[in-house]
Amino acid sequence: MYRRFLHFCPILSQCPSVRSVSSLQNLEQAVRAEVEAKNYDKIPDLLVSLDSSQIPQTHVLLSSAWLDQRCLSQSVANILLEMQSIGYHPDCGTCNYLLSSLCAVDQLVEAVKVLKGMGGAGCIPDSNSYGIVIGAMCRVRRTAEAEDLIKQMVVKYGLTPGQGTLVKLLAALRANREIWKSVEMIEFLEKEGNSVGFESYELVIEGCLEKREYVLAGKVAMGMTERGFIPYIKVRQKIIEGLTSIDEWKIACAVRQRFAALKS
Repeated sequence: MYRRFLHFCPILSQCPSVRSVSSLQNLEQAVRAEVEAKNYDKIPDLLVSLDSSQIPQTHVLLSSAWLDQRCLSQSVANILLEMQSIGYHPDCGTCNYLLSSLCAVDQLVEAVKVLKGMGGAGCIPDSNSYGIVIGAMCRVRRTAEAEDLIKQMVVKYGLTPGQGTLVKLLAALRANREIWKSVEMIEFLEKEGNSVGFESYELVIEGCLEKREYVLAGKVAMGMTERGFIPYIKVRQKIIEGLTSIDEWKIACAVRQRFAALKS
């Protein structure tokens, strides 16, 4: 089944005209011979003789060698390191395809290993890499691991989570009734300089209202208005009604005034 991957191997560039066609053909034939003979340790020596990154067919051959190695290994993450030993350096497109494939068959533990091993294989993960795994974690409500990955991508790599990725996490936290963690996640992202969209705020406020955390809902709503957003009218009404029902008149008045000021 791994050979299906060959259809997705990246074609980085075309052969430059300044190269000798015969030299390119000779290198391609030499690499093919070593791949077919499974003499993978000899491939790096061939590659130093010519810039193989300019030969599309060589990418396919090296991918074939990697796939043969995959059949002998139990861990995709280990294969990322083995790629370098045969002169193949994966890019984000290749690694993200691997992540998507693993998540599609619920191999989430392996997907996390691949994600964390990308840097060691010379391929720095991007926002999409994290988004793929975080989205899969959220589908099965593994929110603690998804939260850790969000914090890792922001702190370690300086990446910004996509709004879709954040919405998936907050929706999963809401489904798990982990509303305080939702609020903490928004506070963390804002502290790190990341923007939070309208939909994310709405999810958190609605989760607060479901758990009758009216004071917390008011706090989130006030923070939301500071970013120029205002909750839907029904949500605004529920916040005010909830606060008054627990005799938090002062907070209710402050929130109402803030809503009125923003509408004007």
